[in-house]
Amino acid sequence: MAKRLKKSYKFAFRSSLFIVLTLTLFLGLYMHYAATIEWLFLVCFAIVSFGVSFLIIQHRVERFIYRRIKKIYDDVSLLESTSFSSAPITTDIKTLTEEIEKFAKGKKIEIDTLKIREEYRKDFLGNVSHELKTPLFTVQGYILTLLDGAMDDKKVREKYLERANKGVERLIYIVKDLDMITKLEAGGLSMEFEDFDIVELIQNVFDLLEMRAAKKQITLTFDMEYKEPILVRADKERMQQVVSNLLVNSIKYGHINGTTEVSVENLIKNKVIVRVTDNGEGISKEHLSRLFERFYRVEKSRNREVGGSGLGLSIVKHIIEAHNEKIYVESVVDVGSEFSFTLEKTVNKVE
Repeated sequence: MAKRLKKSYKFAFRSSLFIVLTLTLFLGLYMHYAATIEWLFLVCFAIVSFGVSFLIIQHRVERFIYRRIKKIYDDVSLLESTSFSSAPITTDIKTLTEEIEKFAKGKKIEIDTLKIREEYRKDFLGNVSHELKTPLFTVQGYILTLLDGAMDDKKVREKYLERANKGVERLIYIVKDLDMITKLEAGGLSMEFEDFDIVELIQNVFDLLEMRAAKKQITLTFDMEYKEPILVRADKERMQQVVSNLLVNSIKYGHINGTTEVSVENLIKNKVIVRVTDNGEGISKEHLSRLFERFYRVEKSRNREVGGSGLGLSIVKHIIEAHNEKIYVESVVDVGSEFSFTLEKTVNKVE
């Protein structure tokens, strides 16, 4: 650690001046009463005394302050990854105060960040345990019932094994989503970019979800007839997952006889924006900022009834961001919601 000192002489100067004036006054009084005043001697005495006093006081005070400030630096250096501990030691109080204030602000930000992360960690672990606990206990309950004798009844055995299998499938679904979102966050899931028609992809998702939508009498439709293909450059498989997750959500929380409408619009020269709009339940304003968090549910009791891993929107957000694009949400309770995201256009033709 550097020991270059930024010196301050004000204290030593004033102290030396006070000492010299006091000594010279006493010496002058003594010489006055002795009737032997020598003005040249008094001046020389004052100058020499001032110089000696100044040097001694400056050295001693500086050493005194330096030792104590050095202890502060040493204590701070115990905290790793701080720039304060590597800074040169200064005995200038103003500079030291500024450095300490800067250091304190940095540490406060770190502490606040750690607190937020800790709360997020607790919330995440609580959500994971809850999501896994329900299907695990369900599967365990059916298996224990079978082991207790229900296995001898063929009809009960088949029914309970089917229900246990659904519980296992839910567990697998949650684990797969967790694995995907972990890879997306860590940047370990590579994107395979290609040129494709986004309108055709959306129509394929409509076809896949047709039966599901029909159960709630929800109509999946485009805002208009797209006669020409709209070519984009993205990971086709991941974008199908994005569209599918958004449409599944609109079906889950849509009203019976409702409508989910998808539009693809030109945004700027090299961008399009895909909008998924429904006339379902809608989401209140206070939930919108947390909507893309893992396992976040607007109304937990109601949402558990409709199933899902609670990771769908979080996965959508991470996939869109992995494409360096943006996703937006607007919603009004009892009016509906609109999720929209941008994609890069391409001029290449799909073969």
